[in-house]
Amino acid sequence: MLLQTLPLLISWVGLVLYTLLAGADFGAGFWQLTAGGGEHGRRLRDHAHHAMAPVWEANHVWLVLVLTVMWTAYPTVFGSVCSTLAIPIFLAAIGIVLRGMCYAVQSATEEPAERRFIDTAFALSSILTPFMLGTVIGGIASGRVPVGNAKGDMVTSWVNPTSLVSGCLAVAVGAYLAAVFLAADARRHPGSGPLERAFRTRALIAGTAAGVLALVGLAVLAGDAPRILAGLSSGWGLAAAAVSAVGGVASLVLVWLRRFDSARVAVGLAVAALLAGWAAAQRPYLLPGLTLGDAAADNATLWAVVISVLLGVVVLAPSLALLFRLSLAGHLDADPGAPVRHATHGPDAVRPRWAGRVGIACFLVGLVLLTLADAAVAHVFGVLALGGAGLAIFTAVGPDEVAAERSRVFVRRRR
Repeated sequence: MLLQTLPLLISWVGLVLYTLLAGADFGAGFWQLTAGGGEHGRRLRDHAHHAMAPVWEANHVWLVLVLTVMWTAYPTVFGSVCSTLAIPIFLAAIGIVLRGMCYAVQSATEEPAERRFIDTAFALSSILTPFMLGTVIGGIASGRVPVGNAKGDMVTSWVNPTSLVSGCLAVAVGAYLAAVFLAADARRHPGSGPLERAFRTRALIAGTAAGVLALVGLAVLAGDAPRILAGLSSGWGLAAAAVSAVGGVASLVLVWLRRFDSARVAVGLAVAALLAGWAAAQRPYLLPGLTLGDAAADNATLWAVVISVLLGVVVLAPSLALLFRLSLAGHLDADPGAPVRHATHGPDAVRPRWAGRVGIACFLVGLVLLTLADAAVAHVFGVLALGGAGLAIFTAVGPDEVAAERSRVFVRRRR
């Protein structure tokens, strides 16, 4: 039984880390959407943009870990969830991809209209992904994902009271995490008092909203998922819920006292305990009628998963630990006195201004051809379109030295 449980424990750890780290990144996008106009709004958006720069890609490692382990160790669960909840999972993936593209092309333009469009798309995708992932958790928790390939309703499995509250709670928790982290980051810079105060206020608002949504969620569970509520009202589920509540309240108090580093720890404990409570309340079934023993793969596969993860931890953990230590300590922050380098325009520009637009267009064409079309020839052109998107976007946002060298080569050929 221990061997069957270990991959599930690994997945839970990965889910906690993804919720905390990627959740904070998604929340930063939420604050970019609500930053407002003017110079103050621009400072808020730039601060959020630069704070997440060193780590935003690394955070998705944990999602890959969860998906890979669940797919390999519990294939019945993975197949049932991904088929019944295909719509919210697909929309969450679109949000992740669109968010990454927008983050990359932000540095390719300073045109106000283009920058507003990119910032808005980035922020909306930062809300879409956590909301959809929250609806997935709500669909599983409320028992709307039966065992089998697409056996559940494709719409009501994620459009239901528990899923909607879970999605809203995921967005609120991410916004709270981001505000706490950004307030702490702002404190490291001289003269950033207005930024610290702004994100402190946002943290208090988002934390309160998350607490209210959690209480609303308990009321919703009473009518929509009584088995989960019963699990949260007794035994380990009750203990985890109590720890989560204490951690959430403590983090708000610490934010009020401007002790942001301690608030990070408290809110992390609250989120971890919340997910632990869900896991405890879900026992003994992963899906309706499906126990852990029935869902697990054979022992040889489980051993391969556990050993592979342990080897991966040995290789990857030191690098990630160093990255986050440097980031949290402020060693990767941009020099406030250094000049900001923006995209070049005008007669001396070395980057084609059309490259970003072409890249986005090719990406959308490739996405449609690969997901909606059935013909093999359409898939071929879809792959070609995605390849063209990669080349065009790299041309738009690649290193200045590369763009400058291409410009010099072009000039020499014309001569």
